[in-house]
Amino acid sequence: MTEQHPRLRLDDNFASPIRFSLMAALLDGDILDFATLAGILQVGDSALSKSISHLSAAGYIVSRRGEVGSRPRTWVRATVKGARAFTAHLAALQEIVEFGGRPSF
Repeated sequence: MTEQHPRLRLDDNFASPIRFSLMAALLDGDILDFATLAGILQVGDSALSKSISHLSAAGYIVSRRGEVGSRPRTWVRATVKGARAFTAHLAALQEIVEFGGRPSF
């Protein structure tokens, strides 16, 4: 039996460029606030909110609401599950690039 093609190990949760970029921004264990993420990713609030909701539902990130002074703020961080899934996704992408998508035997 042949090993499965690495594209089959890609995680559909990262198929969106915004969700992919969001996980990349959080990969180092950083906790970033919503406004900072929107600036880093150069996306609007709605698109970022949808991406956070999607990755949150998958268990890949968690968000926490609070206030700084009288202003509401949302902080986001990757979960261990999310970091592992993203790392595996990156490894599958790298294998596709390095081996032209041919499984190693």
